[in-house]
Amino acid sequence: MRNEPAPNHNGAFYQRDRSWHPPAFTPDYKTSVLRSPKHALLSLTNTLSEMTGPVFGHSMLGPLDNDLIRNFATTGDAIGPRIIVHGQVLDEDGRPVPGALVEYWQANAGGRYRHKKESYLAAIDPNFGGCGRSITDEEGRYWFRTIKPGAYPWPNGVNDWRPAHIHFSIFGHAFAQRLITQMYFEGDPMIWQCPIVMGIPSKEAVETLVAALDRAATIPMDTLAYKFDIILRGRRSTMFENRMEGN
Repeated sequence: MRNEPAPNHNGAFYQRDRSWHPPAFTPDYKTSVLRSPKHALLSLTNTLSEMTGPVFGHSMLGPLDNDLIRNFATTGDAIGPRIIVHGQVLDEDGRPVPGALVEYWQANAGGRYRHKKESYLAAIDPNFGGCGRSITDEEGRYWFRTIKPGAYPWPNGVNDWRPAHIHFSIFGHAFAQRLITQMYFEGDPMIWQCPIVMGIPSKEAVETLVAALDRAATIPMDTLAYKFDIILRGRRSTMFENRMEGN
């Protein structure tokens, strides 16, 4: 954990550090050109509706919601390297966030999404849906089982490829804590060639999006494991999909 500012006792959330997060306008990431703000941003005090949110319970989960290897399977397990992803969701003061809804979605082992507008030629795995969800426990911990996704081309530049990654959506205790981000894999050289990643100002910030290989959590002869901790809001919060404040 990095040093964070003292707890904010008035209930409001710390402002994000704009030198830490990627700018909304990043021309090499083409879609940011149209969706980035055209006017100066305004700083507003958090409202009561932003500092509250829904309560999630484990009863809302199905038995295979956090098992992407089998939650869509009909004739056998999903194809690809089997992995476990686990970690802890923390707030801006480093405290665990219990009861947070963690949703995740990804491409299959060949780099293809199960989506009607998907244009990549890689094959669809009939036993892989590519999405799931977890609720964090009392210590803010989550985990799920999946296959390691493949890299894929995307129509940004002439020969741009996305590194292997998993998308995350985290809903904490307040609407203002909502975080959407991506997780990459330790040791992947394509991370440092990705126009989305290159929009992040510092190497240290990028490294917060890279899950570490965790041999201690590996299941022998079955699954490798990766550890990915997530910080909601705060000055050193996890990156928000290359869009300042989620706008």
